Amino acid sequence: MPAKRDYYDILGISKGASTDEIKSAYRKLAMQFHPDKNKDAGAEEKFKEISEAYAALSDPQKRKVYDQYGHSGFDQRFSQEDIFRNADFRDFEDVFRSMGFGFGGRGDDEGPFGPMFSQMFGGGHEDGMGNNLQTEIAITLQEAAKGISKSIEFERLSRCSSCEGSGAAPGSSLKTCATCGGRGQVQSVRSLGPFGRFSTVTTCPKCGGRGRMPAKACSKCAGGGSARKREKIDVQVPAGVEDGMRLRLEDLGEWGRAGPGDLFVRVRVRPDPRFTRDGNDLHTDVPIRFSQAALGAKVKVPTLTSEAEMDIPAGTPSHTLFRLRGEGMPYLRGHGRGDLIVRAIVQVPKNLDEAQKKLLREFDAPDKEGKTKKSWF
Repeated sequence: MPAKRDYYDILGISKGASTDEIKSAYRKLAMQFHPDKNKDAGAEEKFKEISEAYAALSDPQKRKVYDQYGHSGFDQRFSQEDIFRNADFRDFEDVFRSMGFGFGGRGDDEGPFGPMFSQMFGGGHEDGMGNNLQTEIAITLQEAAKGISKSIEFERLSRCSSCEGSGAAPGSSLKTCATCGGRGQVQSVRSLGPFGRFSTVTTCPKCGGRGRMPAKACSKCAGGGSARKREKIDVQVPAGVEDGMRLRLEDLGEWGRAGPGDLFVRVRVRPDPRFTRDGNDLHTDVPIRFSQAALGAKVKVPTLTSEAEMDIPAGTPSHTLFRLRGEGMPYLRGHGRGDLIVRAIVQVPKNLDEAQKKLLREFDAPDKEGKTKKSWF
């Protein structure tokens, strides 16, 4: 599968482009490659490409993920349907329509743009294509850090093993559908009086768009060509995966005569009591004693795999941040790891004995000139 082009390169903009610059770039390219205007070979694919780039970069959350992980991590988190979901093309709709271009979504049935845009927004599968499925798995932060194989069970419609998906009983044949005459579609015409007639074409309800029907239906699947089956598979979760990312397993969705759908596995990373995650960095709090903050010390810090030793300089104020490089999460693509950000929390003693109180009072007493001594902090 060829590598996808960078979204910024597709629109011809820089990574620091503003929202207005993204819109302007898309409008210019869309006018150039709109299939109703540009009949060159490849114009429609080019139009889809720039529309996908705009849908991704015009959404602040999607753009943030793309900027951080590139296509590798972005495509694992967002399917094509996700990319176009909630994408706002309203700024361009009236402009395209005023020029006579199609712009699906208001019932456009003519021209290549209406059905194409409907498909990009998840308007339905190609006739006979199996449905996509979605499930979830839950993993720990440690499992997300090292990657793991997880077994999942799910149900899906699979091709009938008796008729091999034809719907016909063994030894029987298929015949032309009497309802649609083998076309797979039926047309209905409704009169609009003096305004003419309104015609619609829909998938044949009898044969489901196949154009042919079994002379004798398969007894196992009742002529449907599919049967529900429970599956068990191992899902490989890559190291560095984030909570909410989706893994796409091709051809593991429901069976269809035009091909199977896909299975999307959404990964849920359980909260960890020790760490909070920010991209590839981890954050944790480490309590230190008053004396350690004042005099300096070496303290143990928890990491994903074990623990590390960290130096606390003398005179460290509470809530000081320390960075342990390479102790965070691995990058989903490429090499390297994020950092562990440690916040030192100074614990103020509550139950002091008289001797300890006396020492603190002596330390806090004014000097000979009556000036208060500088605080440790």
